Amino acid sequence: MSVDSAFDTYQTTVNANPDQVTEARRRRDLFKTSFAGEADVAEVRVSGSLARGTQKDPIHDVDTVIVFKALSHPDWGQPGGSAEDALNHVQTRVRELLGTNGNHAAGEVRRSTWRNHAVKCFMDDKDDDEAFTVDAMPALLDGDRLLIPEFTSKKWVPADPQYLIDEVNRKHAAWNKFAGTVRVLKAWGKSQDIEIKSLVMEVLALSYLPTGNTRPIALRTFFTTAAYAMESGVRVTDPANICGEIQKDLDYAKFAQCLRAASTEAALAVSDQASSDDAGAIRHWGKVFGSKFPDPPKTGKGPAVVPPVVPRPVKDTPQG
Repeated sequence: MSVDSAFDTYQTTVNANPDQVTEARRRRDLFKTSFAGEADVAEVRVSGSLARGTQKDPIHDVDTVIVFKALSHPDWGQPGGSAEDALNHVQTRVRELLGTNGNHAAGEVRRSTWRNHAVKCFMDDKDDDEAFTVDAMPALLDGDRLLIPEFTSKKWVPADPQYLIDEVNRKHAAWNKFAGTVRVLKAWGKSQDIEIKSLVMEVLALSYLPTGNTRPIALRTFFTTAAYAMESGVRVTDPANICGEIQKDLDYAKFAQCLRAASTEAALAVSDQASSDDAGAIRHWGKVFGSKFPDPPKTGKGPAVVPPVVPRPVKDTPQG
């Protein structure tokens, strides 16, 4: 097994199940179609990691943004109760359009509840291991940005989810393994013994994951430069420069240690590969990514033992 084939195999364990991606798109399109015909709706946008093609396995939610016409809701956008009013309005229309009366049929929502910014819509049986929601967020246009309701502050706050979508698309156009490698980095973050939000890893990738390289070289560079940045006091903030720090409770000292440990192993892996020791390189990458990364072939008198390949197709195309 070569280093490249090891990464191909590992990628299949990180990528979301293709059938689940197909269902996620269907649900997203169901909301787009249902709300696009509303008289007070200007447009329905897709958002989140599915739209960016960086959604790792498993899918937890699908994000949609329902942009309303300001003239239809003149009181929205103002501090006070209008944030809650907008969330209630979306929840009511979800019930009326998609049937949240408890009687489930194909394409219907079982129940919904609104959170700080969006209405979370449940479409699966509560015991379904692959259950995921559609999150419908109301918004108003504010120039090139959006205003979204924030229940906790009773205000409407600026946001620009399209900025991150465009940046990821730009990087992926320059290197067609970018989105897939972001999924790999998200899986790495999830495997650490501290809480690291997936969005933190994705935003770091925009800054420190280079394009136009092999995956091993790109990942070594990422871990090395990201570790140095965190050790130097850099904080991970909204790339659109609107919402500030992404994860205020992140233990940056421990995060830097995790990145530095990965950087050390990545450097050893790249060195072994350069010396034509793919088995050694795979062992070091296994220390970075854990037990799901393939084992190297065994050496000796017997035949090499190659791990079975997970029966998913290797795809590095955007999943949005």
